[in-house]
Amino acid sequence: MKFYTTQHPYYCGIDLHARSLYVCILNADGDTIIHREIKAFPEPLLDLLAPYIGNIVVGVECMHCWYWVSDFCAEHGIDFILGHALYMKAIHGGKAKNDRIDSYKIAHLIRGGNFPLAYVYPPEMRAARDLLRRRTRIVRHGADLKAHVKNTTSQYNLPPMDLNLRYDFARKAMRNRFDDDCVQRNIDLDLNIIAFYKHELSSVECFIEKHAKHHSGSDYHILTSFPGIGRILALTILYEIGDIARFNTVQDFASYSRLIKCKAESAGKSYGTQGNKIGNAHLKWAFGEIAVLYLRGNDKAKAHLLKLQKRMSKAKALSALAHKVGRCVYYMLKNQKVFDEKCFLAG
Repeated sequence: MKFYTTQHPYYCGIDLHARSLYVCILNADGDTIIHREIKAFPEPLLDLLAPYIGNIVVGVECMHCWYWVSDFCAEHGIDFILGHALYMKAIHGGKAKNDRIDSYKIAHLIRGGNFPLAYVYPPEMRAARDLLRRRTRIVRHGADLKAHVKNTTSQYNLPPMDLNLRYDFARKAMRNRFDDDCVQRNIDLDLNIIAFYKHELSSVECFIEKHAKHHSGSDYHILTSFPGIGRILALTILYEIGDIARFNTVQDFASYSRLIKCKAESAGKSYGTQGNKIGNAHLKWAFGEIAVLYLRGNDKAKAHLLKLQKRMSKAKALSALAHKVGRCVYYMLKNQKVFDEKCFLAG
């Protein structure tokens, strides 16, 4: 966990909402200078901060509408910091909780050097990352639709059809599968949405790939040199990392990617693990997928997995392989080198 420890003459804590902001400004002595609610627009916020520009830092908790505040501060030369939502438990503690109290606590966390930092993602890559995440949710919904088609076939005791519904011929084969018109209409609804998703997702994927090559073409090609990393996984890693230089060590990167478990200990006793939700779920998914895909048709990789299984279960061995993949990707991007399988398996 990183804290913001830079000292300023003034500290501004904002409890951020979609339609309103509760702003609290403290001076270096902890005295309250301003504490009021304003509309969530740049003009009233600028009116409050204008006298302090150059001497103030603005901090908000990481939530869905922090983008415009970050861009606003960058435009007017105001220092901006983003608070890690899961670490800012001091805001949620206490007997009473409201927007006024929350903004006051945020300002005091910044002033006291206890404000837990989250990464302020670069604005030029932000929209493409959100589009890629949106694509992932739609793909998973498409998988649910395909599962519904398969489950309906089983529900009416029809013989299973080994068809991949991403293809047109497979969807056509399901158009007259059921005698009941209502059931068939239910299936047709799934098939129509799947067909629409396939068309739109192909366009979105090409669009994101074009932007990725523009943002960081070298990193994209380095990632695709790893067996098992295709277009989507490379894009996911590229956009979820942002800038690999923000991780000082490979341990920091592995922790951010949820590839390690943190022990909970007290008085020499272990109480299992905690903090499993802290980190990037998209990177954890990506490295798990890569580990499985890397094993396909790769005898050397399978032999390495069997070696790991001598010391642990298969599930833990796959997790260890995913961790190894994550470390490898970190060094590939950090050193700007393509994948070296001999070095990877020897490590």
